[in-house]
Amino acid sequence: MTDVINPATGGVLTSVPSLDLAGTDAAIDRAQRAFAGWRQVAPGDRARLLRRFAALVDAHLDELADLEVRNAGHTIGNARWEAGNVRDVLDYYAGAPERLTGRQIPVAGGLDVTFHEPLGVVGIIVPWNFPMPIAGWGFAPALAAGNTVVLKPAELTPLTAIRLGELGLEAGLPEGVFTVLPGKGSVVGQRFVTHPAVRKVCFTGSTEVGKSIMAGCAAQVKRVTLELGGKSANIVFADADLERAAAAAPASVFDNAGQDCCARSRLLVQDSVYDRFLALLEPAVKAFRVLDPASPDAEMGPLISAGQRTGVAGYVEGADVAFTGTAPDGDGWWFPPTVLLAHSTAERHWREEVFGPVLSVLPFRDEQEAVRLANDTAYGLSGSIWTRDLGRALRMSRAVESGNLSVNSHSSVRYWTPFGGMKESGLGRELGPDALLSFTDTKNVFLATD
Repeated sequence: MTDVINPATGGVLTSVPSLDLAGTDAAIDRAQRAFAGWRQVAPGDRARLLRRFAALVDAHLDELADLEVRNAGHTIGNARWEAGNVRDVLDYYAGAPERLTGRQIPVAGGLDVTFHEPLGVVGIIVPWNFPMPIAGWGFAPALAAGNTVVLKPAELTPLTAIRLGELGLEAGLPEGVFTVLPGKGSVVGQRFVTHPAVRKVCFTGSTEVGKSIMAGCAAQVKRVTLELGGKSANIVFADADLERAAAAAPASVFDNAGQDCCARSRLLVQDSVYDRFLALLEPAVKAFRVLDPASPDAEMGPLISAGQRTGVAGYVEGADVAFTGTAPDGDGWWFPPTVLLAHSTAERHWREEVFGPVLSVLPFRDEQEAVRLANDTAYGLSGSIWTRDLGRALRMSRAVESGNLSVNSHSSVRYWTPFGGMKESGLGRELGPDALLSFTDTKNVFLATD
């Protein structure tokens, strides 16, 4: 059994079982047996079951949100959005099975057609920072495409995934079609990589672990989608709406206590407005409300663990602190929003993914330098560009090496558009209208007519 901790108090919430290798193999075998029947379910019937699943998630939205507040330290506002996102993703992909069509290709001497066939068992490994939405982004399109799913939640945050598994069964998904397997990554997650019946692995987490999973999947030429780390840039030009950009900056990095691979943790400000922008940013940071995550007024909760807090503090120690926000005292893994001045791109807080509420700031001269500084990283997941110049917005959007960019916004993820990274931030793209294709194999058939 593994204790589950409330990060806002440091107290034990409950304990959950931790599967061993034999239990993991048994669950994968059940998923493999269930696949034969699930792939034959008519597209309309599969869609109906997914819509019923979505309706049950909606009916239990407050329960799921409360679990996430207590287990992950997410603010109640964010947690309600996250449960609603699972519902919406299920609804969105419920319409996909009937659109998973092949095509006819003109050829001499016959007819050539293609089919999209489900892969089989899909293993989804979910991180602790966004337990509900990242789970949904994987299992909804995988199920819609006709695959069965085994899902491993993070050891720190298993509660909402376990509840979603129960709701899937209640919705009518056949036994073995969607199974949640709590346990250690070195046992359950690694078995997804090595078990021959698992034909695709979706992993969200650290780049280091992602590289290991990619190497392991290569041994079986196994499909893999990786959404890994980030060190995203928030680029503010002198012609931008500075008040709006400064007001948006705290949420772009401090949301979920900075434990977000899309966090805009490197702030690049054009030198001619650098001082003015910092003057606008300071009150916005100090006003950012770090409270009990159950409070409707909370904009940020605690870090996930004591170890995470120690790691984040290590980046701030010895750095040039411009200003900080506030955080509660007492129990729990609290850390205040913190803004650091970078004097060199070699500083650790500028180069490495802190995964905490820490923002590093650096000035730049012109577009060319902004591009160079933004791209001077191993990562390429997200980012923002603030300017009123449409031409500059398009030039910068093409030049910055990132899978997802926003202009005059810090929004990164929409389930109806593709999502994925460049460089060491990821491999493959999920979400959007073509997501089902990544959970299928394309089969080509030639029918001779002469």
